[in-house]
Amino acid sequence: MLLIAFYVAITVEAMTAALAAGRRNMDWFGVCLIACVTALGGGTMRDILLDHYPLVWVKNPYVLLLVCGAALATIPLAQLVDRLKWPFLLLDALGLVVFTVIGCNIGIEAGVHPIIVIVAGMVTGTAGGVLRDVLCNDIPLIFQGELYATVSLITGVIYFLGLTNGMPGDLMVLIAIAIGFTLRVLALVLKWEMPRFVFDRNMRR
Repeated sequence: MLLIAFYVAITVEAMTAALAAGRRNMDWFGVCLIACVTALGGGTMRDILLDHYPLVWVKNPYVLLLVCGAALATIPLAQLVDRLKWPFLLLDALGLVVFTVIGCNIGIEAGVHPIIVIVAGMVTGTAGGVLRDVLCNDIPLIFQGELYATVSLITGVIYFLGLTNGMPGDLMVLIAIAIGFTLRVLALVLKWEMPRFVFDRNMRR
């Protein structure tokens, strides 16, 4: 189930990244690069930090073909993909929590501290989007109040605590994904946001 969800998630991430590249008039190489960074950047950064090799796309190069293929297929379908906003938001929410659970599993396999297990999950779920926004010269979405990294963090904590308390792994996958996905959808629908810090040196007391 996680493997299927992983492939669906990286396909969706690649397509939404292609749209972001298109809005900045990038060439086809740029479209593919932004798609690869977005879909695979979180897992790559996690593996580098945890010294976990080979990287997913090095071990399975066909993942690169899938991501680039999805990105290039988005070019002629850009208008349609752009109109399917909510389906892609829902799939993106699913991808976030799936990536988080996968990242936590890699952290557990690496035998790192529990805090780092949670961080590994959050990096897997969010770092690709951060890299995409940086390369597109945008302020990363997760720094603008979106409950994105927070949802990933909560999902990772629930998953790890369940496992450490003896809950079956398959059951905890379902529970963590269900809770994380629901939180992300509620945040989108109800427009929940993190409090913002606004500082202006010219503000008068």
